[in-house]
Amino acid sequence: MKIDEIGEFGLIGRIAAAFRPLVPTGWEGIGDDCAVIPWSDDRSMIVTTDLLIENVHFLRDRISAYDLGYKALAVNLSDVAAMGATPAATFLSLGLPADGVGVEWCDRFFEGYRSFGVPLLGGDTTASPQGIVVNVTVLGIAENDRIKRRSGAEAGDLIVVTGPLGDSSAGLQALLADLPTTPEIAALIEAHHRPRPHLAEGEWLGREADVHALMDVSDGVASDLGHILRASGVGAEIDTASLPVSDRLRKTATEQGWKPLKLALTGGEDYVLLGTVAPTRFEELQARFTARFGQPLAVIGRCVAGPAEIRYDGKPLDFSGFKHF
Repeated sequence: MKIDEIGEFGLIGRIAAAFRPLVPTGWEGIGDDCAVIPWSDDRSMIVTTDLLIENVHFLRDRISAYDLGYKALAVNLSDVAAMGATPAATFLSLGLPADGVGVEWCDRFFEGYRSFGVPLLGGDTTASPQGIVVNVTVLGIAENDRIKRRSGAEAGDLIVVTGPLGDSSAGLQALLADLPTTPEIAALIEAHHRPRPHLAEGEWLGREADVHALMDVSDGVASDLGHILRASGVGAEIDTASLPVSDRLRKTATEQGWKPLKLALTGGEDYVLLGTVAPTRFEELQARFTARFGQPLAVIGRCVAGPAEIRYDGKPLDFSGFKHF
């Protein structure tokens, strides 16, 4: 059997099944944005790792060394945010080819990596026979009663996101199409190269008991929401008219003939947070969130009893997020 026949998550499932008997009691491994390791009576260590490979996750001639360093850490910090945790330290491994990567490139990479002020404690460097390879591990700390998981969603919960969807994917489309750099295009490309991990929002939501499930949007809502639904055993109804799409994306999509709905649902790499919230006190929670962050949580749908599937405006759509293999 080939890997592309079972896909990324089929492969992950096989790995998880093989190692589940070795996971110590009280530890949480494969299945969420981060692993959870007990650290003290009231706190746990949160661990995540991610890999970026040239020509799969980025194009060297389309992204600066600074932006690559920034993004390499940002995507991992987003996982920590999705658990309601605070980042504490990082480790970095770099595979560098001899062609076109000099000391100055490395200096700029680490300038971008330092943008978040999280310490780098170690890692590894090696020669790469082909292309740049970046692997980042982040350690975070969370109070046990504030850790958010994918498995907490309940029927009746409102489905929310903490920011606009589709900008990063539109930025990638603009790069690949070599579109002229208008202010809107420049902003979309920046959203792709410099996504903002919603750390403050994640810590805030982690303190709220009415927030039942949380994860970040890396592969697109159409894919990532499915992880929450399967882990929680519920379905979802999405109101596509409520998807938060920026004016710059709408304008550019109209000019280029793109489908903003598809970009918003399947584009991925927005690194906003996707969560489910109890409806009972939502208005009060919404008011406090808006006062703290200057914009409301966008309600895009509701969890429903039933199989772990998504319906859009009452019907299925043939949309899926990014898939490896």
